[in-house]
Amino acid sequence: MKRKIYLDMKPLEEARNLFFSHFSERKLGVEEIRVDDALGRVTAGPVYARLSTPLSHCAAMDGIAVEAARTYGTTEVKPMVLNEHSEYEWVNTGQILPDGFDAVIMVEKIHEMGGGRLEIRESAYPWQNVRKVGEDIVATEMLLPAGHRIRAYDLGGLIGAGVSTLKVWKKPRVLIIPSGSELVDHRNLGDAARLKPGSVIEYNSAVLGGLAAECGAEPILHDIVPDREDALREALEQAVESEADVVVINAGSSAGSKDYTVHVLGDLGEVLAHGVAMMPGKPTVLADVRGKPVVGNPGYPVSCVLSFGQFIQPLLFKLQGLEPPEPEKIPVEMSRDVPSKAGTEEFLRVTVGRVGDRYIATPLARAAGSITTLIRAEGVVRVPTLSEGIRQGDTVEAELLVEESCLSNTIVIIGSHDMTIDVLADEIRSGGESIRISSANVGSLGGLIALRKGACHMAGSHLLDPETDEYNISYIERYLPGLDVKAYHLVMRDQGLIVAKGNPLGIGGVRDLVRDDVTFVNRQAGSGTRVLLDHVLGKEGLDAGSIAGYEHEEFTHMAVAVDVLSGAADCGMGIYAAAKALDLDFVPLVREQYDLVVSGSFAATRLMEALLDTVASSRFRERVAAMGGYDPSRSGELFYETTGGNG
Repeated sequence: MKRKIYLDMKPLEEARNLFFSHFSERKLGVEEIRVDDALGRVTAGPVYARLSTPLSHCAAMDGIAVEAARTYGTTEVKPMVLNEHSEYEWVNTGQILPDGFDAVIMVEKIHEMGGGRLEIRESAYPWQNVRKVGEDIVATEMLLPAGHRIRAYDLGGLIGAGVSTLKVWKKPRVLIIPSGSELVDHRNLGDAARLKPGSVIEYNSAVLGGLAAECGAEPILHDIVPDREDALREALEQAVESEADVVVINAGSSAGSKDYTVHVLGDLGEVLAHGVAMMPGKPTVLADVRGKPVVGNPGYPVSCVLSFGQFIQPLLFKLQGLEPPEPEKIPVEMSRDVPSKAGTEEFLRVTVGRVGDRYIATPLARAAGSITTLIRAEGVVRVPTLSEGIRQGDTVEAELLVEESCLSNTIVIIGSHDMTIDVLADEIRSGGESIRISSANVGSLGGLIALRKGACHMAGSHLLDPETDEYNISYIERYLPGLDVKAYHLVMRDQGLIVAKGNPLGIGGVRDLVRDDVTFVNRQAGSGTRVLLDHVLGKEGLDAGSIAGYEHEEFTHMAVAVDVLSGAADCGMGIYAAAKALDLDFVPLVREQYDLVVSGSFAATRLMEALLDTVASSRFRERVAAMGGYDPSRSGELFYETTGGNG
């Protein structure tokens, strides 16, 4: 068993420069291909026209071909009569201009008189409405320079100029080797329910292959290699001797006792870096093995993707003689504080939406293993190496993962987590609207504060006032004074205790939470669920400090349910739908009201109109009801509004 600490960890830019400079002289071979197959390929040299376009003088309009000089002096008061064949010929657009003629008069300017005679009332000038030889392309002129990535309209120019074949750089071949004894090939998965405990469906190679293809490369996927040093060594030796231009070994690049990548690469070649000061992506290994670039790519999905973007993607473009594309960047305002560890550059995935004249970014979960953060993200914010984080309200730069135009069609919802928001996000797009929903789970109170600061369009809230037994209204009046807001019902939902299947500990209510044999998982302070729990505990006269796990916090109902499913806790406060989704048991406590509190200015927009149409639809309500523990019968109903604080 070997274990290697990151003694060689390098700053990101230093690692990039070292890696790219090591292979700056590496070139791909050149091949000649048919123009029909050239889309997306990169020219290995300049491409010249073989033919002119047009090949002959031709009419640019439907009309008559004339000799321009013959028509001089013609006016409305002094029209000219022309005879067919001797003085004009009929031509159609694109038709070769007959000999002896040098202009075309549009058919709309002609007055037919019969018998092949017609009248014109203005003179023509030479080459009027005529496409001359070589007007578009002249034979022998350079059409495309070297290092040009061929686009669809380039194909038209090449074919029109008589180019049938051209020389391009060969596609970089990227051999991707997934490693790990726990991995299961998704192509041989069969019945997923029969997976052994600890098994992991391997999908990183599919992601890496797709990313490589987007760079114009040819991905080659290797079979899964088990966690054995001899197996990894054999696979890497074969890969280096193969025709692959770049080798990527996914997983096993860290410092664990079964992470053999760095040892094998050190034996076979030169390790340029083991560990890069970036997060996620720290366990990246960069190596030169017999002149071939080899990357030990981290196994966590987000680390895998971000490492690819920093090292493999730029290399693939450089091998084709191209500069890596620069991501589109915009200034964004952070919706909440983001502490970060100094000394490591962090890549923070964020959702982004336009609120007024500002772009608001909300960080997603930072877990390196969460592929869904990349699915949901609209952008990436890079936290500099020497920074200890970003404060709420700070303006920073975000690299966009979507078109900027999409952000104006994004509804920003910040507040309490509810699973119906995901249904809403799906339904509003299924209805033909190009509308995205960017949601962040910071608790009901955090959502109202974000709304007050203008950091979102609406807040999801279910805050109970113990004195009135009403939801949200007193909190709106307390935290949003002087603001124009509207509150809409979304759902009624069942809140209670999520417990293991079969409820083995026999938990029947909140009084059981203080038992010595029960561990609890809570929601974060400021969440409506936490407020509700504290209210119920107070009514029962129970001390929160007597509950084992009261300080253990999660930010979503599903996270609470996962803790119970995994055995990290015996029970947690959450909604029935989360328990049902994971086949857990549920002890109901109360049916509560979950609402959307909306900025008055946003309530009048087409986006809000689309949202209300969606939540009032039978399809949305049917899907929500089917999740269990929900009553969506009043979804979209306006029940409270204020104007300047007078509600």
